[in-house]
Amino acid sequence: MNTSHHPEQPSPNGQPNPNGAHPAEPHGLGSFPEPGGERRYAQIVGWGYHVPEKVITNRDLEQIVDTKDEWIRTRTGIEARHIAASPRETTATLGMKAARKALEVADIHPHQVDLIICATSSPEHIFPSTASIIQDGIGAVNAGAFDLSAACSGFVYGLAMARGQILAGDAEYVLVIGSETLSRIVDWTDRNTCVLFGDGAGAVLVAASDVPGGIMATELGSDGSGADLLTLPAGGSAIPASLETVSSGAHYIKMDGRAVFRFATRVMAEATRKVLDRAGVSVDDVDLIIPHQANIRIIQSSVVKQLRIPEDKVFINLQKYGNTSTASIPIALCEAIEAGKVQPGDNLVFVGFGAGLTWAAAAIKWSTPIEKPEATWWRNTQRQAAYQAAAARSMWKRAVRRVYSQVLAGREGE
Repeated sequence: MNTSHHPEQPSPNGQPNPNGAHPAEPHGLGSFPEPGGERRYAQIVGWGYHVPEKVITNRDLEQIVDTKDEWIRTRTGIEARHIAASPRETTATLGMKAARKALEVADIHPHQVDLIICATSSPEHIFPSTASIIQDGIGAVNAGAFDLSAACSGFVYGLAMARGQILAGDAEYVLVIGSETLSRIVDWTDRNTCVLFGDGAGAVLVAASDVPGGIMATELGSDGSGADLLTLPAGGSAIPASLETVSSGAHYIKMDGRAVFRFATRVMAEATRKVLDRAGVSVDDVDLIIPHQANIRIIQSSVVKQLRIPEDKVFINLQKYGNTSTASIPIALCEAIEAGKVQPGDNLVFVGFGAGLTWAAAAIKWSTPIEKPEATWWRNTQRQAAYQAAAARSMWKRAVRRVYSQVLAGREGE
């Protein structure tokens, strides 16, 4: 991973970006800040999301499975979900669009990104990583890339990884993406699961900064004894895909809803308390909590009732999207910003839970102006040219590999 600023890009050190980022001076590769030196902070400086156009409402589901709109709304709070209906809509393409929007808000060129983390439960493939496909698609030629598997907690896990890289001095800019096409691993004849999930992607750009604030603390947890409560049984090395697994539906999501509900209502509150304590912030000083958007009753039972957080301090948008797993928190963050719910100086908490079983929380001191930089025609033209160049570069490298392989095969056959 290249951790230096790239010579073809203007160095942003010491100069605020339009969104307020102040990247710190890079320390040596693999080194840490000198004792007594300027402290580094991990600030969220860019954000973006993308969801497929097709919407399936609860009324639509009434035509597919034995369910009712009222039953879904009263038990989950979900009214609709976006579905990737086109073959061209994949976890990678949704993630690319969200990532590009985050870079646009931050006004950062893809060449400046040092690391891409894609949290997903529905990757393009077991390998290569979806993050690597996104890295190629956005032209982040200097970035390392990997997928992170922690189910619906994955986005917050990704923030923790990004924060660690930045505070260690190993990265200046880290893209954290949550992207899902869960509709392709849901059994649309199972009314207990198909009503819950939707597709979408959200991304944030985390930057090294000398401005106090940003991601102040994280809390990560796991209880693997509950691994069977929410799982995709087949397709891995334990149960390889076969005619039997396909015919039995073992490659679809399986969930013990009641057990997951009990787990979630407990750990959401506990994780929030722990991360706030670690950050030195009281519950009363929290301005906004953005929980994983899985179920309205889980949010009300844990965040609202147990923590006694007023409902106007809890952002909820699951009625429009359903459970988008790793994408739910970044999508909600983007909509909270659009709604004016996030302002500089606010104390935020992101908290989620998921298969594993896993849980995660992050305490954020928001220190970035929420105004987007002015989108001039020249800047937009530059961005589009950069993405077209990335696509051309990718095609060229693939073509060169094919030609080289053919030449090599011809020589070996002589």
